[in-house]
Amino acid sequence: MDIRERINGIFPAEEEIPAECRLDGAVELREYLVNGELRPWEGALQEVRSPVCVRTRTSVERKLIGGFPLLTEKEALAALDAAVCAYDSGRGLWSTMSVACRIDRVREFASRMEGERDRVVELLMWEIGKSRRDAEKEFDRTVDYIADTIDALKDLDRVSSRFVIAQGIIGQVRRAPLGMVLSMGPYNYPLNETFTTLIPALIMGNTTVVKPPRHGVLLFQPLLEAFRDSFPPGVVNFVFGEGRKIGPPLMASGKVDALAFIGTSKAANALQKAHPRPHRLRLALGLEAKNPAVILPDADLELAVAECLAGSLSFNGQRCTAIKIVFVHESIAAPFLHLFGEAIEKLPCGMPWEQNVAITPLPEPDKPSYLTELIADAERHGARVTNEWGGLANATFFYPAAVYPVDERMRLYREEQFGPVIPVVPFGDIAAPVDYIVSSDYGQQVSIFGRDSAHIASLVDHLVNQVCRVNINSQCQRGPDIFPFTGRKDSAVGTLSVSDALRAFSIRTLAAAKETKANKELIRTIIRDRKSNFLSTDFIL
Repeated sequence: MDIRERINGIFPAEEEIPAECRLDGAVELREYLVNGELRPWEGALQEVRSPVCVRTRTSVERKLIGGFPLLTEKEALAALDAAVCAYDSGRGLWSTMSVACRIDRVREFASRMEGERDRVVELLMWEIGKSRRDAEKEFDRTVDYIADTIDALKDLDRVSSRFVIAQGIIGQVRRAPLGMVLSMGPYNYPLNETFTTLIPALIMGNTTVVKPPRHGVLLFQPLLEAFRDSFPPGVVNFVFGEGRKIGPPLMASGKVDALAFIGTSKAANALQKAHPRPHRLRLALGLEAKNPAVILPDADLELAVAECLAGSLSFNGQRCTAIKIVFVHESIAAPFLHLFGEAIEKLPCGMPWEQNVAITPLPEPDKPSYLTELIADAERHGARVTNEWGGLANATFFYPAAVYPVDERMRLYREEQFGPVIPVVPFGDIAAPVDYIVSSDYGQQVSIFGRDSAHIASLVDHLVNQVCRVNINSQCQRGPDIFPFTGRKDSAVGTLSVSDALRAFSIRTLAAAKETKANKELIRTIIRDRKSNFLSTDFIL
């Protein structure tokens, strides 16, 4: 069977879906979490259709898998008020709780979450088209992230468990919460990326309102009870609906102290502008990126092809860290494209539950037509698709396309395609890709492939001042989570990693007193009688 036949017949009939992979009925989410209560919703629901289509006699149709509440401004503001009340200007139970107790609550949640692994993985597959292997990896990585965050907080708190005496002043420096955090994650990693901001914000003593992405809502249903039972009322609140209707009123209230948002800069700008006191707003933003790969003439071609393939097509290229444009030296462009095309052809295409599948249907309804437009624009300006059947679409499925030679006249040169289209740009002088990186609106990562140590060193020294991660002979990526994750220019605000995120959602504060006999005795009494969670020398093991 050739590629065209495979793509034309890629969707199964209902009876062809393996019994063990079918959803047990539609997932109708009719509750939302506010102030420790799962409140029923009797209003309108947003219909959720899977990127997985079902073949009928005459067509293919996106499978209906459920619905979620289309809450209004009223419900969103009620959730916000619950979080603000729970914080109580820093006097709330959660924000004044000891670090050890907050850790215990987060551990309890993680334990409950692990019990829902199979269900969450199943919903990740059906809701956003993520392969079973990648869905399991996302879940397990999220659980590991929670454990690593706990360990990082222990380390941070141990340093803070001692007093400092300087110039006649006794002080204890700790990190305190910011207040109310609005957490909004992306559809491509709706669980992991949401939790990489939500968990640090929570464990540092903040209260939260979570607005899941439009694609990736149902998977939170199995976790709502765990959130309700693991944290005090009002500490974690979940709202569902249209971001454009819910987000701006929350921000316009002026009650949001920190915004954790992963998405487009356009949406982030609108949210920031809605806040009446932006100078009081702490930001942790993960935005667009157009990460380039630069393949030098002495590069190991097989390695470069393998890394660029994984970098540009993992989860169909729907990652902010994906390689989204490839610069290849003109002397090796032909063999690179040949090997790259062969590698694409070997990628298994199919449904998320199929073993070792690499290319799956796309969750955004308009994405295939958008990608087709980008290719057509490039072709009008002289480029071509270099791999057989590249760009062939069938409903929500889009076969990967390598496009060459791409230049500055084409939309693919600057636009972040966020899908399985790989623009390839030939260059003769290294100044061309370097100038591209310097002039780009984005500055997240770059991958460099080559063997000349002097040349690589020179590029590293320059490019670390343009992007926030330079990958040598390897794809762009986020992990390991202990490494800082951020970007320059329009790619990010703030830095995330296991330890950086704890700092992003807290502020250094201290209690201080003159070094007098009376003050020493006062502090000793507070510590001895455990009267304060802040003034404490407890050492968390």
